[in-house]
Amino acid sequence: MIISLSLVLRTATRLIMPLLLIFSVYMLLRGHDKPGGGFIAGLMAGTAFALYAVAYGTEAMARLLRFEPHAFIGGGLLIALLGGVPALLLGEAFLTGLWWTFYIGDIAVKLSTVLIFDIGVYIVVLGVSSTIVLMLAEET
Repeated sequence: MIISLSLVLRTATRLIMPLLLIFSVYMLLRGHDKPGGGFIAGLMAGTAFALYAVAYGTEAMARLLRFEPHAFIGGGLLIALLGGVPALLLGEAFLTGLWWTFYIGDIAVKLSTVLIFDIGVYIVVLGVSSTIVLMLAEET
């Protein structure tokens, strides 16, 4: 029975994990205009990797991440801080939201410092949640 449960869990994980990651990116991209954002999107991505760790083991999850979770935390903090630099360069307060619109053909592409900050938060939360999963697995 345990083998079949493991098979069901692994199969479901292969189907659910990509959907969770895609939805987390959706929540990240809509978060600076509507409810959502880097924190909740990072939690969703962390949940996807935690599910993978339950199904395949923490070693497999660590291989899938490709970097140490601490690197995600540091990199995300750096990206979040970089989101405040353009405002400083324009004489505004640190982390003041700035928006730019670029046109690729007829398609308007909006970029903002808020999105850059949210991407940093997303990566930090993914790193923290992955660190927690790996630390809890070491305890058992």
